[in-house]
Amino acid sequence: MANDKLGRPSKERKALLRGQVSTLLWNGKIETTLAKAKSTARIAEKIITLAINSYEDTLKVVKEVKGADGKKVKQEVLNDGPKKLAARRKIMSYVYDLQEQRKEKESKETFKARIEGINHPVIEKIFNVYAPKYATRAKEKGVGGGYTRITKLGARRGDATEMAIVELV
Repeated sequence: MANDKLGRPSKERKALLRGQVSTLLWNGKIETTLAKAKSTARIAEKIITLAINSYEDTLKVVKEVKGADGKKVKQEVLNDGPKKLAARRKIMSYVYDLQEQRKEKESKETFKARIEGINHPVIEKIFNVYAPKYATRAKEKGVGGGYTRITKLGARRGDATEMAIVELV
């Protein structure tokens, strides 16, 4: 899959794979052609591995912030360490910044409260959900990798292209 051109020029192919990887990491599952599925899974595995290797790198920093009464108050804040910051930036350079959608019958106030303080939801999901989950899985089984599963669906009607589902395990 390293040399799969997917019948597209390089700019289009890279954009397509970025979109598919972003959607896979956001939704956890996508349906696509087998060739695209293999390329997408390969890239997603690398991104998740990068997050797993750096998600625990945090630093406690004391910052002065203005309190409710207007006085300066010292507050402890967790910042990304250098390794995690580099990984976050590398992932942000590849993954599209998908935004949180309002759920059905959810009020604006509830939605704003739910997404408050989250600037890049896909990146936060990678570091806060997937990385700890797969890190514990790797410790239990003693094996890294294998974060995605490709399930073949059969030929697509019309052009008989082999279809597949890529999902995060």
